Amino acid sequence: MSSFRKRALDEFATHKPERFFVENQPVSQYFGQNVFDVEKMRRYLSAEAFEAVQAAVNEGLKIERGVANQIASGMKAWAVEMGATHYTHWFHPLTDATAEKHEAFVDPSKNGGVFENFRGEALVQQEPDASSFPHGGLRNTFEARGYTAWDPTSPAFIIDQTLCIPTVFVSYTGESLDQKTPHLKSLQALDKASVELVQMFDPDVKRVNSVLGIEQEYFLVDEALFRARPDLMLCNRTLLGHTSAKDQQLEDHYFGAIPSRVMAFMKDFETEAYKLGVVLKTRHNEVAPNQFEFAPYHAEANLSVDHNLMMMILMRKIAKKHKLKVIFHEKPFAGINGSGKHCNWSMVTDKGTNLLSPGKTPGKNLQFLSFFVSVIRAVYEHHHLLMASVANLNNSYRLGGNEAPPAVMSVFVGRTLSGVLDSIEQMSTNHVTEKEIDNRMNVVGKIPEILPDNTDRNRTSPFAFTGNRFEFRAVGSSVNVASSMYILNAAVAQQLTRFRKLAQARIAKGASQNEALLETIREFIIESKLIRFEGNGYSKEWHEEAISRGLKGISNVPEAYKAYLEENSINLMKETDILTVREVEARFEVMNEIYLKKLQIEARVLGDLTINHIIPTAIKFQNSLIQNVVGIKELFGPEKYKTMSERQLVAIEKISGYIQVLREDFHGMIEARKSANQIESYSERAMVYSNTVLPYMEKIRRVVDKLEMVVDDELWPLPKYRELLFLR
Repeated sequence: MSSFRKRALDEFATHKPERFFVENQPVSQYFGQNVFDVEKMRRYLSAEAFEAVQAAVNEGLKIERGVANQIASGMKAWAVEMGATHYTHWFHPLTDATAEKHEAFVDPSKNGGVFENFRGEALVQQEPDASSFPHGGLRNTFEARGYTAWDPTSPAFIIDQTLCIPTVFVSYTGESLDQKTPHLKSLQALDKASVELVQMFDPDVKRVNSVLGIEQEYFLVDEALFRARPDLMLCNRTLLGHTSAKDQQLEDHYFGAIPSRVMAFMKDFETEAYKLGVVLKTRHNEVAPNQFEFAPYHAEANLSVDHNLMMMILMRKIAKKHKLKVIFHEKPFAGINGSGKHCNWSMVTDKGTNLLSPGKTPGKNLQFLSFFVSVIRAVYEHHHLLMASVANLNNSYRLGGNEAPPAVMSVFVGRTLSGVLDSIEQMSTNHVTEKEIDNRMNVVGKIPEILPDNTDRNRTSPFAFTGNRFEFRAVGSSVNVASSMYILNAAVAQQLTRFRKLAQARIAKGASQNEALLETIREFIIESKLIRFEGNGYSKEWHEEAISRGLKGISNVPEAYKAYLEENSINLMKETDILTVREVEARFEVMNEIYLKKLQIEARVLGDLTINHIIPTAIKFQNSLIQNVVGIKELFGPEKYKTMSERQLVAIEKISGYIQVLREDFHGMIEARKSANQIESYSERAMVYSNTVLPYMEKIRRVVDKLEMVVDDELWPLPKYRELLFLR
């Protein structure tokens, strides 16, 4: 066994779990203590400053610079009392990670000492430069200015003695360089479109919030074993590795007793999450070994995204104290479940009404159906763009297998609502009498209040209705979900506006409101019927049927990204005022750039492992077999030699064949990379890498995994799946 692998296994075997942060008191006593929430604002802000923040959060009003000084002073006083020494504008660049540049509160005083200082200008806006983040051509190298601006709708929080202030990140010309800016714009567009439609039912509604609950899946691996795998360290996934004899096939890990070492980590993580005001509701073992999930209580969508990213930071820090590594990669291990973020999305009015929760009266049912079919119509209209938004290198390894949704969009609504939609579709709209309208209303009124268990769930559906919300299951576990949610919000806002205008046009022609609404609902049902599918999304028949329906799936990620540049997608962003054409094109470039660079890194790591680890190990084992065969011949003579060494000779020949194939594929991959690297355009180069380099990587893995089952376990240089996947 290689010395590195042996040390890692010895460290793994002798590790004793520790606990660090768990509070021995009710959660309610320390919940939110590290977040500058409404309670803290009341204590540390003047009445004027407090009202300004609340008006910004609830009404979208801007905060005057003079008031910002008061807010900054109160925020600093609280943070310093909590032990904070620095502050940072915390933003979400186009890398799916978060970014922060720390500034000390202290300024020099005239007497040679220092004093804590934090002015309104520093709170509201900063210039972090941050010019090395991907921008897709929105910034020139010699024009490095970039600005972060405070987002008051997401409260500041403290991690590691640093006050983190959520912000947007824009260029000198005001173009968005982050994920938060278009997400906030999409929430505004959805709010406006929703209010305009819902006021046809309830004129008193003034605001509609997008509500989001994000279920987060992740893997935990022993830190020592993680360090012994260069592919895990550099790529966050295993580029090599034969499946373990036992993995998830018995499903004994799923919802099983949580291992004590993992439970210690979870308790410490949850304690710190509660201190940050995140209401974690669920924790459990997922299907794959070493795979787990947490789910917070749903929250306003912008806050929910920030919370999720905060938790990812927190988990990495706390896992390290337990000598664990958290892996958020969508497919770190071949042959078993990958990880996703299941985004439970709905819309709720300022009066507390969930617009995706069916009611019991005809009027409420019409309101529900109006929003329900608008969402389905939005997904149908922009199904390819929505799937492209979840497409990346990591997620391409996950989609379509081991309980992950397939790479083609469909909407599951369940048997009950399918029957309702079908019955409405089958009604004729010609020569409608008032009595027939009443009959229609009776049909609609038969919809029961949809409870979570009213219909079965479809785990193979990328976008499933689950009682009072839609669950977007295709989003990857490592990403900032805002990258997909702003597209969903925009698409729904567009269709809500279209629905309202069509209904109002029918009313203007003499139809009653109920008649106009029902006919518009029927129109949307007919238009979007092709996106609805209630069956097995994994089946070959569905993929063939999806093609016949005109639904575009993802077979090549760079090809899928072209959906952003389609006229329909550009018009969506322009109509909803979320992204300019230039910003859309920039995101297209950035996605291709990130895909390409990740694939380049994987190819280099795989090449290094193949040439410097696997082939030398195979040769070493092959030499030991050759020595054994020679020894047999010398010891037993030529007559017995052939019979006794026959199998060793076969093994030697097989290993020689594997080594030869690996060398050929390695050099083939190098040449494919060299050829592709001559292409200047990121998007074109990404396409070539996907078509030429990636197939070589898949071939190399297949051969190495076969070698792993042939070579002496004592010689194999990397921790194996059976060692990586089972924590004590």
